[in-house]
This record gives sequence, C-alpha cells and structure tokens, in this order.
Amino acid sequence: MAAADLILITVVSLLASLYFFRGTLFGFKSSSSTSKLNGHALADGADLLASSDIVAKMKQTKRRIALVVGSQTGTAEEYAIRIAKEIKAKYGLSSLVADPDEYEFDKLDTLPDDSAIIFVMATYGEGEPTDNAQSLMTFLTESPSFSNGDELPIKYMIWGLGNRSYEHFNAVAKNLDKALSGLGAQRIGLVGEGDDDKSMEEDYLAWKDDALNALAADLGLEEGGGGDVQDFAVKEIADHPDEAKIYKGELSARALLGTAGIHDAKNPYMSPVSTAKELFTAGERTCVHMEFDIEGSGISYQHGDHVAVWAHNPEREVERMLAILGLTEKRNTVVEVTSLDPDLAKVPFPVPTTYEAILRHYLDIAARAGRQSLAGLAKFAPSDAVRRELEQIGGDKAAFQNKVARHYYTVGEALQAVAGDDLNSTNLATTATPWPIPFDRIVSAIPRLGPRFYSISSSPKLHPKQVHITAVVLRYAPDHTPDRHVHGLATNFISSIKMGMNGEVASGPNDPRFTTPKYDLAGPRGAYTREGRYRCPIHIRRSNFRLPTSPKVPVIMVGPGTGVAPFRSFVQERVAGAQKTVEKRSAAGGNAADALAEWGNMWLFYGCRKSSEDFLYQDEWERYAAALQGKFQMHTAISREKFKPDGSKLYVQDLIWEQRAALAKEILERKATVYICGDAAGMAHDVEKTLLRVLAEAKGGDEKAAQREIKLMKDRSKWLLDVWS
Repeated sequence: MAAADLILITVVSLLASLYFFRGTLFGFKSSSSTSKLNGHALADGADLLASSDIVAKMKQTKRRIALVVGSQTGTAEEYAIRIAKEIKAKYGLSSLVADPDEYEFDKLDTLPDDSAIIFVMATYGEGEPTDNAQSLMTFLTESPSFSNGDELPIKYMIWGLGNRSYEHFNAVAKNLDKALSGLGAQRIGLVGEGDDDKSMEEDYLAWKDDALNALAADLGLEEGGGGDVQDFAVKEIADHPDEAKIYKGELSARALLGTAGIHDAKNPYMSPVSTAKELFTAGERTCVHMEFDIEGSGISYQHGDHVAVWAHNPEREVERMLAILGLTEKRNTVVEVTSLDPDLAKVPFPVPTTYEAILRHYLDIAARAGRQSLAGLAKFAPSDAVRRELEQIGGDKAAFQNKVARHYYTVGEALQAVAGDDLNSTNLATTATPWPIPFDRIVSAIPRLGPRFYSISSSPKLHPKQVHITAVVLRYAPDHTPDRHVHGLATNFISSIKMGMNGEVASGPNDPRFTTPKYDLAGPRGAYTREGRYRCPIHIRRSNFRLPTSPKVPVIMVGPGTGVAPFRSFVQERVAGAQKTVEKRSAAGGNAADALAEWGNMWLFYGCRKSSEDFLYQDEWERYAAALQGKFQMHTAISREKFKPDGSKLYVQDLIWEQRAALAKEILERKATVYICGDAAGMAHDVEKTLLRVLAEAKGGDEKAAQREIKLMKDRSKWLLDVWS
C-alpha cells in the first residue's frame, strides 16, 4: 500500500471516529439538556462548554436559583420540584432543577450576588451520597479549586433527605453544609433534615416556610408575583394516527418498539418468572420466594445487589381515580402532556399515552396522601363544605393526622372520604363524587410511580441465570380502621403473580390472601404474559454489601426475618467457592476433607417466630453447612419457642451475647467483617449495642476503646448495613 493511501485511510478513519464519538471526546458530556439548548447536535465548542457550567446555564436561561439534586430513587427530585414550584408560585421566579452529574462546578464562584443554589441531597447507604452526587461531593470536600481561587462566595440552602434510624442520618446534607461554609459560602436559613422514618412530608412543611422567607429576604424577592402556576398542558388527541406509538404502560421507547439494548433503571427487563412459591403463611403474613429468569438478557448481578421490581397500581385504585376525575368513559383517550417549564418540571412519563395508562403505570396513586397535595386540590372541591374541610385538613397537621394519615388513605380515598362517599362501593363509576380537577394538576400533585427494591437472595455462582428475592407480603388492618386493609404495592403485585402462575385462589375471608387487590397481570399489550409466561419488569441496582475478597476472612451476619435474604446469597457464594476449591484439591491428589482449613468462619444469627411456621429456607442451611465443612454455623432465635431464663423472648442480640468470647476473637484477632440486615429502628440498634458490649468486655471494660474499634471498622468497610424502617 502506498504511503499516500495509508495517510488518506488514516485521516478518513480519524474523521469518522471524531464524528461518531463526538459526544464523548474532549471531556464533554452529551445530554438531552445540551442538545435542546440549540435545537440540534452542538458543533460549537464554546456552547458545549457553557452548557456544562451550571452558572453559565443559569445565565443562559435567566435563572437566579438552581436546585442541585442528589437523588437515588427519585424522592429528592420530587422535593426539588416542589421547592421550585413554591418559589414560582410565591415569587414568580423560575428555577433550574439540575442533575449534578450533568454539570461542572469549578466556576461556581462566579454566581452573581442576587442568585442562590439550593442543594436537595439524599443520604444513601452508610452515609454515602447518591450515585449522581458522588462527583460533586468529592469535588467540594477535597480541596476544590475554583476559577478565582479556593474561596466560594455564594449563597446556598440545603434540604436533606434521610432516615433517623440510620446512624449517618442526613450525613450528606451535613457534610455538604460543612464543606460549603468552610469555603466561605453563606448559608440561607437552617439546613432542612427530612426524616423518612417518621414523616418526611411534615418535616418539609415545617422547614420550607421559614426557609423561603429567608431566601426572599436575602435575594430581595417580592411575594405575590406568581399566583396559581400550571406546570403541564394536557391535550386530548381524538384520532392518533399510529396505535403502535402510543405508550400503554411501557417504560421506555425501547420497550415500546421492542428494540434490544442494555437493561437498567431507564430500560428495565421484562423478565419471565421461572418460579414463585410461598415460603410460609402465618396469620395475615405470607412470604413469597420468586425467581426471575435473566438468561439471554445481558443482565449480570453479584451477591448483595438489589433487584428493582416495577409494580403497577391495582385495579381498584385505578378505577377510583378514573371515577373521581370523571374519566371512566374516557380511559382510553390518547393524551399528549407537555411541560410549560421543562427546566422546572419534566413530564414524568412517556407520551403520547392514555388516561388509564397514566393512572395504572406512571403515577403512584396507591401511595399515602400528602397534606400539601390535598391542600392544592381543595379549590376544585365539588362543594363549598367539602372545600372548607379539605382546606382544614391541608392546613392543620392534627386534622390531617386524624382524618387522613391514621387511615393510610391514598389521594383518591381521601377525596372520597371528605366528600362523604362509600369507599367500599363495588361500583365506583356511579357512586364516587366527581371532582372537576384539571388532569394537569393530578400530574403535578401525585409523584411518579417508581420501582421497589429487594435484596437479592441468590448467588450468581450457583444461579447465573436467575435472580431470587424473598418478600414478606405487606397487608394489615390499621388499628383505627380494622374493617379496612393497607397493602404494599409491590409485594402484593408479586403475590398476585405467584397466585396467577400457580392457579391459586383465596379460599375465603380467613385466607390471608383474601384481601389482596387485583392487578392487571397481562400488562400493557399483554407484555407481562407473552409466550405463555408471567413476566415482570426488573433491573439491578449495585450494592457495596459484599463479602470480603478472601474466603479466609471471617464474616458475622445478622439477619432476622427477611433480613436473611442477602445472607443466603453470601452463603451460596462461599459454597460455590468451596466446591471449586474441593474439586481442585481432589484433582491435585490432595485431601479434600481439609480443603477449607484456612477459610474463615461464617456466623449467621437468624430470628423467626416459630420453627414450624416462618423459618426461611430451613431445608437449605444444613446442606450449606456440609458443603462448607464446618466453616458455617447458624444460631437461631425462635421468639415463640426459645426463651431466656427469665421467660422473656430470645432475640438475635441475645445469641450474639452468648457467643461473645468467640465473636470478640473473630473481630479483634481475625479481623472479621460484620453485616447487619433488616429492621433499622429496632434490631440494628440493639445488635450494635450488644456488639459494643462484646468488644468492651474483651477490652477490659473499656467502652470508649470498643467505640473506636467499631468506628474503625465502619471507616474500613468492615461493618456494613442493609437496613430499612
């Protein structure tokens, strides 16, 4: 080949690469926001740089306030949008709602004096920032350098989202405040600390009025410039030309068109359910073991990961909202929803779609009603008397608690209750009082429907083609209304799939499944029952809840109830490793009986009520122990069978205390890793207190030394939690 030809081919190849990878070269990020800015693919480097600088973006869009959102599940984003709406309604000022992953912050020091940044930050895991906020937190907390030096003379506010039952309650918000103030930034108002263990909604309402008043005072904002702000426009389409392009519950364009690609939070996999069975039935409690088939999906997972299950709303709640909104006969009407301010409020679902699809698949209408949401709907009440009552509920915490919260009403149920309807009517279409609420207000008032997460209870080394979950089905009658039942959205959806697969029908009122709500198990366009198999949309969320790399490191696992789920995956992981080690030893002519002699112990502390009732995977643990050649030992607290000498119930923390000498050696001498999974508010705290006593005793009664040891373990990821409230 001639040199000239070679040069020509090289140049052409380079140009082609530059074109096809233009969105990722030179350190630029390609995002929908930068593309929309110019209406076409950006070619001007200056425009691209400006769009990735948050201050430049604020100036371009004439925004004085930006809300920077660290969100893992979407809740923080919902609160950010609420704050932005409050500011617009009160002061007539539009804000920029920004994902920190899409922007650079090295020029944040150029923010004008009449502007402010509001950080809305969730704390995830063990005091960690959410995935999309990690880069921002690293930048701000590790000696940042800005365009004019290392000082940050800006104004800021913080609303944090956390759970007080966790040790690191709102750690991200607190750490961010410390970092910003240390850089010379001026905080407006107090740091808001939302507590999901109690009432995030009430914490927000208690914080936001004073916070917004302080913001107005600092920025010179005048109240009264906003008024009643509409976020969305809803347009009915009488004759849509292409039925195949109407979203009926599909979560992405790929799902609608059936095209291949990576499966993630934006494109969940329609997984066939290969196995579904009940592990126990006890009173109103049932527990479902479900296996999702991921063969051929391209999905991979590791032990300790979580699987997201995308459930949809039950039939009754869909029919309730259609009836209240007067849309029963228009359920299949196609609508286009557009945002009147895309930087403030994005349309939370794909369009065009239908009223029924929105209420079934896209809005969380089965969630508990919020006080502020109900207050916003009062102006559309069917009568003055109903309006006054709803205004009282929306404006008074005690009234809301008494008339709505303690009954666990959804928005639809709350509207029916104040209107005097029969909530148990079998014909909602004719008995529900209609409310003249514009549909755009429903889209604004009710959060979008997101997935529910479950600890994976299988190891990919033993089950590479399946993902297992273990879920107790949430259904109970509130103390104040024993004639009504509250149902967990996703666990009852899972239970319904199991019943459908196995042809099960509740036998009568005494069957715990009798009250299970009905779901449309066929799914949009029959996608959930395609090819004769029940299917469910899922995706995998990565976790740091992992075994040590070396099997020589001991592990101490505490997981009563379904807290044992990830530890089943841990034990299976080591069983698979043990089988491989034994096979290698045998193949080499060695003694397979001592192949695991140098391995660390696996301690599992498990609790249930009765061995004959709710002992999860009881038939498996002995097999695992045999495979691990004595390196696995299980200690079980059976609260209604085994008791302490004084007759009180025996719990996992009591078993830990019984084994304190051995556990202290494992932790202090063999550097064991401790894992706790389950109830955050009670069990996790009790277990930590007990382990603190164990280590204090081992250190001669020195409790401070024990506290330092536990802190060191946490800092080194040797003390890991997967807990919930």
